[in-house]
Amino acid sequence: MAGARSRNFAGWPLFANSFRPFFLLAAVQAGLSILVWLPMFYGELSVTSAFAPRDWHVHEMLYGFLPAVITGFLFTAIPNWTGRLPIQGKSLGALVVVWLAGRAAVALSAETGWAFALLVDAAFLTLVVAAATREIIAGSNWRNLPVVVLVLLLLSGNIAFHLEAHYEGAADLSIRIGISVVILLISLIGGRIIPSFTRNWLVKFNPGRLPVPFARFDGAVIGLSALGLIAWIAAPLTMITGVIMGLAGALHLVRLARWAGDRTTRERLLVILHVGYAFVPLGFLLNALAGFGVLPSSAGIHAWMVGAAGIMTLAVMTRASLGHTGQALTASLVTQGIYAAIIIAALARVSAVLLPAHSDVLLHIAACGWIVAFLGFAAAFGPLLAGNPRRALAIMGVPAAAR
Repeated sequence: MAGARSRNFAGWPLFANSFRPFFLLAAVQAGLSILVWLPMFYGELSVTSAFAPRDWHVHEMLYGFLPAVITGFLFTAIPNWTGRLPIQGKSLGALVVVWLAGRAAVALSAETGWAFALLVDAAFLTLVVAAATREIIAGSNWRNLPVVVLVLLLLSGNIAFHLEAHYEGAADLSIRIGISVVILLISLIGGRIIPSFTRNWLVKFNPGRLPVPFARFDGAVIGLSALGLIAWIAAPLTMITGVIMGLAGALHLVRLARWAGDRTTRERLLVILHVGYAFVPLGFLLNALAGFGVLPSSAGIHAWMVGAAGIMTLAVMTRASLGHTGQALTASLVTQGIYAAIIIAALARVSAVLLPAHSDVLLHIAACGWIVAFLGFAAAFGPLLAGNPRRALAIMGVPAAAR
């Protein structure tokens, strides 16, 4: 029923499914934010935000860009989980307007006031949580309620960010709360979709060893990860946190190895999911070393945010955009170029922390890779999301016979 409703939508295709506007706008915002951030970092540019430059950068990545991607994914998945109709048309358009209003309110908060920015910005995730909870309850889909709980925690982190930045002068605890929620979402959702998508492809194209499906082991890894992240939120640079983080990172590596990613090299649309998830254990291990005082904490943070979050969002956005618009589930050369750019960005950003003598060059490489990846997605997939698949496939370099 939900699929038929989307196919029969009579309005602008951009508002037929939640993933369409939110994936497109998230990609544009992610690319433009880093385009602005680099000159801000070097003191060459400023914005009229009540946030300090670093806090503005962190907030717009953590509580601006990522909630848009999460919303696009969540409200596309919920109809499949519950069998209920998707959010589309005017309701979806109103949600998009609220998200855009939040970005404007944060950018102009030095003029409009921090409290006004908080109310406008927090309204988006409040509506997302309310709508998602309604759908989950109406569909009696209790299995996926933890996802909504995590989004609620993300909303709490966003509110705390505004309060902390105003009353303490800079955000700190609320940043770790938001990052922790994002990593748990990746661990939970990635642990379901990666082995599932991998199994489906292997059965069809490369029979043999298959991924181990989500089981008690996965639940235990996520539970230990949650414990480690709670410790990291409360006391990031302690040995106890380092031990838990190190153990969680090792178990995430075991988890990833159970998904048979090494057997998917022929299909980049699958490989990128495994590569993106690999930055989850890397982030845990780097934060473990930070807990022991070996490395700066920013190495692990950027492994998670540029690597795990950046790569996984693009992996999911490209796959969902193709699959939900009826296109072949395979990565074109342009799509592979997007993947290469974001992997380079992630490796360069982590290396900028580990190799401080080369940090300026590496920061520029990371920023350029990120910008190319996300604005490249917007340029290549934008026409597809807006309802012009032939133009999109032409941009992606898909042969005319295959369009």
